[in-house]
Amino acid sequence: MSAGVKPRARDLGIPFDGTPGPLNALTDVIGVEVGHTTLIAGEGRRFEGQGPVRTGVTAVHPRGKHDADPVFAAWFALNGNGEMTGTAWIDDSGFLTGPVLLTNTHSVGVVRDAAVRWMHRQHPGFRWALPVVSETWDGLLSDINGHHVTSEHAFAALDGAAPGPVAEGNVGGGTGMICHGFKGGIGTASRITEEEGGGWTLGVLAQCNHGRREELRVAGVSVGKEIPDLLPGPPAPTGRKAAGVEVTGREGSIVVILATDAPLIPHQLRHLARRAALGVTRVGGVGETTSGDLFLAFSTANRGAGAPAGTPEPAGASVRTRAVLMLPNEDLDPLYYATVQAVEEAIVNALVAAETMTGADRIRVHALPHDRLRDALRTYGRLGRISS
Repeated sequence: MSAGVKPRARDLGIPFDGTPGPLNALTDVIGVEVGHTTLIAGEGRRFEGQGPVRTGVTAVHPRGKHDADPVFAAWFALNGNGEMTGTAWIDDSGFLTGPVLLTNTHSVGVVRDAAVRWMHRQHPGFRWALPVVSETWDGLLSDINGHHVTSEHAFAALDGAAPGPVAEGNVGGGTGMICHGFKGGIGTASRITEEEGGGWTLGVLAQCNHGRREELRVAGVSVGKEIPDLLPGPPAPTGRKAAGVEVTGREGSIVVILATDAPLIPHQLRHLARRAALGVTRVGGVGETTSGDLFLAFSTANRGAGAPAGTPEPAGASVRTRAVLMLPNEDLDPLYYATVQAVEEAIVNALVAAETMTGADRIRVHALPHDRLRDALRTYGRLGRISS
C-alpha cells in the first residue's frame, strides 16, 4: 500500500467470492456519485447542545448531481426499528427521484428538508419532492440530542459528491457508528457478473452500526469470539481493566444502498434489496429486535422511463408510452449472488477502514485490529494472499 492510503479488506488477504469492479465501490456503476460531510469536534464530557460531536452526512446521486432523471427503485426492511423517508412513494410509483442521504437518527428531518431545498435550487422546473433519507444511531459517541447537523452540512455532501473512489470508515453518516462492537461506519464494494450472467455491474454502499461482537464472522471465521476484548467503554484508570459498554445488538442498525446498471424493474429491485439481508447475515447480523435494517436498490438503466407524460423521450417512445427494458426473472440469480457478496465485503471494508475513536463521555470504540484479524483467519486456514 502507498503511504497514507488506508488498506481495504482484500489488502489484508481476506478472501471474498466474486469479481469486483475497478474501484470495488458503489461508483463502479456509471453515473453514481457519492459525497460525505464529516463532523468531529470537542472531547470529554457530554454537554447537550455543545458536544462532543462525531456525526455527519453521506449523499448518493443515482445519476450524478446534475441529472434528475428518475430511476426505478425498491426497498426492503429486514427489521424496521429505523427510518427511511420517501419509501411509501417508491412503493407506489416504482421510482426514486433525486438523491439518497444517510445521517444519524435525530438529523433525518433537517437533512430531508435540506434535500428538498437543494433539489429546488439545483433543478429548474422543480415542483415537489419526497426525498429518501435514512439513518443509524450514533448517540454513544456523539451528542445526538445536540442536533449538530445543519442544512449546510447536507448541502456540502450533496454538492461535493463525485464519481471515483469512495472514502470509508469514520466518514459522513458513518462517522460515529459502531459495528459488532468495533468501530464501524461507511463501507462499499462492487461486483461484475460473468459474461454469461450479462456482465452487469452492481455496487453497494453500507452505513454499518449493527451486530453483536460474539456473532461477528469474517470469511466464515468467528472473529468476534477470537477477539472478545477491546469492547467499547471509557479508558481504564491506571492499573485497572476498562469496563465494557453493552452497545452491540441494542442500538445497532445498518442501511444498505444498492445500485446496478442491469435493466431491472421495481419488483426485481425489491428482490435485490431482500438479498442484501443475506450479505448482512454472512457477517453475523440477524436483524435484532432493536436494529433498523433498511435496504434500497435502484437501477440506472431505462433512462427516461420516469419522464412526465408529454415528454417524447427516450427515442422510440411516444408522448404517452415508455419503452422499458427488463431482464427475465429467470436471469436474476447472478445479480442475487453479486448482491450477497458485495454487501458482505462492504461491511468488512467498513470495519477494516474504521479507526479507533473516542467520543462523548470519553467512550472509546476500538478499531478491528488488523493483525489479530489476520491471525484469526490464518488459524482457520482462511487467510489469502495480500493484494498488491
